[in-house]
Amino acid sequence: MACLSAGAALAAPGASLKPVPAATAEAAPLVQQFTLKNGMQLIVQPDRRAPTAVHMVWVRVGSMDEVDGTTGVAHALEHMMFKGSKTVKPGDFSRRVAALGGQENAFTWRDYTGYYQQIPSNRLEEVMKLESDRFANNLWPDSEFKKEIEVIKEERRMRTDDQPRAMLMEQLMAATFMASPYRRPVVGWMSDLDSMTPADVRDFHKRWYVPANAAVVVVGDVNVNQVRAWAEKYYGSTPARAVPQRKPQTEPTQIGVRRIEVKQPAEQAFIAMAYRAPSLKSVEKMGVEDREALALLVLSAVLDGYDGARLERALVQGEGQANGRVADSAGSSANIMGRGPSLFMLTGVPAKGKSVADVEAALRAQIKKVADEGVQEDELKRVKIQWMASNVYERDSVMGQAQNLGSYWIQGMPLDAEDKLLAELQKVTSDEVKAVAAKYFGDDQLTIGTLNPQPLPAGGKPQRPMSGKADMGNSLH
Repeated sequence: MACLSAGAALAAPGASLKPVPAATAEAAPLVQQFTLKNGMQLIVQPDRRAPTAVHMVWVRVGSMDEVDGTTGVAHALEHMMFKGSKTVKPGDFSRRVAALGGQENAFTWRDYTGYYQQIPSNRLEEVMKLESDRFANNLWPDSEFKKEIEVIKEERRMRTDDQPRAMLMEQLMAATFMASPYRRPVVGWMSDLDSMTPADVRDFHKRWYVPANAAVVVVGDVNVNQVRAWAEKYYGSTPARAVPQRKPQTEPTQIGVRRIEVKQPAEQAFIAMAYRAPSLKSVEKMGVEDREALALLVLSAVLDGYDGARLERALVQGEGQANGRVADSAGSSANIMGRGPSLFMLTGVPAKGKSVADVEAALRAQIKKVADEGVQEDELKRVKIQWMASNVYERDSVMGQAQNLGSYWIQGMPLDAEDKLLAELQKVTSDEVKAVAAKYFGDDQLTIGTLNPQPLPAGGKPQRPMSGKADMGNSLH
């Protein structure tokens, strides 16, 4: 199954500016949210432009809810949800969705797990019945787990162990965080996968897959009242249970720069610089840190939010640089939303004849330039226009609408969070961007990871390189 990258469109504001299709100008019916009798949430957004619908179940549980010794169990459970229920045999779920003319998949991340089907809207009731059954009645023999855990281990090898930059990013997160469960990889440590048992997975399902910890999101050519009735019939019949208490795992203040080096067979070096950053917690009553988080998001877009942005021009093209180009690629990302702590990431791949120290110095220089001079109004205008354009295209897709509604629900934000965020982003000023560039990029808030390339095995081929940008999005499956 392919990975679904699910998350707020605001995290990647680099959409190209093209004419907006006329269909997007139509006023969409208002999204509505309901609480089912067992505490599960239902979010419905009618969109009647095509006879299709997206049905998603979001569970507010991910790798951050695991405990040491069973890392990867949230992702393992996602796999096992396709392996049967009391009434559906292993593998039949996907076959039944395909027979309805639909496609389906699932995804796991630090903060959540999700499942989706895109189907003709007249088959919606059938997939709601199927999905609600496996949510409440996931059931499979131990033999299915023993086969699937080997698939998961191979997934780890392909996506992490055999990818030098992915290995670096995994170890960088482990070095960046001490108390926060974000230090653990979503796919899990290999030793934990080796020792994982069917009971570990079943216990995780029993503990976290409770109605009050989940939301059903439906977007498409649907009748709201009919969807609500089906939701009560199929999902509302699951008995209510309490959501387990979550204990705070607050990350202590960092008290000095941290550096790690990862040695892996690779053709090129790579550097990733992770800075502690404030999180966006509210879009309704925005405090100082909320506004700073948005200013950091704008800063990242100015640096790397469009073709020919600052990092591209200065580091890759060498524009205005006495020593010419220093990087083959460079990037930035502001991961300001999540149930755990946030990071601002700068990354780069040294050009031929340059070192990771050269790239580090150049990245630092670009931040200092913003801290000293701020950003130009035309830069601000450009990234804001691109956010608006990106948002238009997200709303032109039923899948994009469902992803946004679900991801904002995970964060505990209101249904109109996207509109509120876009409005607040329009207010961000050059002075605010300048201020956060000066405040959040000190060494005491920094962890640096470098990839030290080692010779490739004799006759071996280099692994397909990952992007030079930080992988701060959603992953797996």
